[in-house]
Amino acid sequence: MKISYVSTFDPADVLYWSGLGHNMAKMLEGENAEVEYVSNVSSKLRYPLKAKGLVYRNVLRKEFDINREPMLARQYAKAIQQRLSTNTDVIFSPSTIPVSLLETKKPKVIYTDATFAAMLGFYESFSNYCKETIKHGNYLEQAALDSSQLLIYSSDWAAKSAIEHYKINPDKIKIVPFGANMPCDRNLDDIKTIVSTRSTDTLHLLFLAVDWQRKGGDLALNIVRRLNEAGVKTKLHVAGVRKLPFERVPEYIVDHGYISKGTKEGVGKLERLFRESHFLLLPSVADCTPIVYSEANSFGLPCITTNVGGIPTIVKDDVNGKVFSLNEPSVEWAAYIASIFSNKKAYECLCLSSFAEYENRLNWKTAGRTIMGYMKEL
Repeated sequence: MKISYVSTFDPADVLYWSGLGHNMAKMLEGENAEVEYVSNVSSKLRYPLKAKGLVYRNVLRKEFDINREPMLARQYAKAIQQRLSTNTDVIFSPSTIPVSLLETKKPKVIYTDATFAAMLGFYESFSNYCKETIKHGNYLEQAALDSSQLLIYSSDWAAKSAIEHYKINPDKIKIVPFGANMPCDRNLDDIKTIVSTRSTDTLHLLFLAVDWQRKGGDLALNIVRRLNEAGVKTKLHVAGVRKLPFERVPEYIVDHGYISKGTKEGVGKLERLFRESHFLLLPSVADCTPIVYSEANSFGLPCITTNVGGIPTIVKDDVNGKVFSLNEPSVEWAAYIASIFSNKKAYECLCLSSFAEYENRLNWKTAGRTIMGYMKEL
């Protein structure tokens, strides 16, 4: 199968979009597909549109998203048409934007984590759009979804939005979770060894995120405080946040700063944190389907998180972690974590089933095999 991978970014960039675009490309290559890259698609219209955006922001106090402008989408479509091979079998994109107005007889496939409508008001960056951006954003999203033959989402939440907001036929929608963006050659025996070497006297929780507020940093802090007050010696390892939003760092926080996956040293630090922590604690306020859950599970690390966005598709209660509602008091989170940590057998079982989730459905090999199967049916 010859696949044209269409994107506005460079798929070789392991840092862009947490490496998702890069790993999607490698996923397709791993299935022996012939992948043609129609990437870094751009337009000169971006510069005058940026000026318009400044007016909206500085005068009207509203956000104007140039990426949602039909003029830009038409330019993308024109540029893609000029670069597409005539003998390509499928046009694949990790975003609706570049292919939204692309007219072609070739089947279009989109693999992503959310719809535009689902993001409105969900992320802070999507909460102050001007009416023009909202109108054009929905127009382009509708055009992309209507003209695609296969829509693959990483969660039930995203798929539900496509059906409810854009009236898409459920028959052309599939759900395939993202894999882990870190290498894994571990087996079950490796995981058993990793789990057995974790501390038994101090509970180590990992908060791995760049955005402290959106990822629920304040709640994580309260949960750790509750655990220590209950007599469970607990450390919160914070990695990814460039600067913590408070001057005095509590003694139970270990600040590792920003760690880059783009360096061998950074990957090594992250692997050590995954190996030595007992739980990934990420009480997100808003999230689609973070790949950090898949990565944590690949180390047999259970995830404690929230029932928001697409997270419940990835994290299953008492299988590879636990999801709580955002309004659940921190004492309830702490009680659950303490109960599992204090029960050696229960904790080991949760770790091993977390790794099983990674092996069975939260890896790129499984995703690639599943997606290629769907595309061959087009």
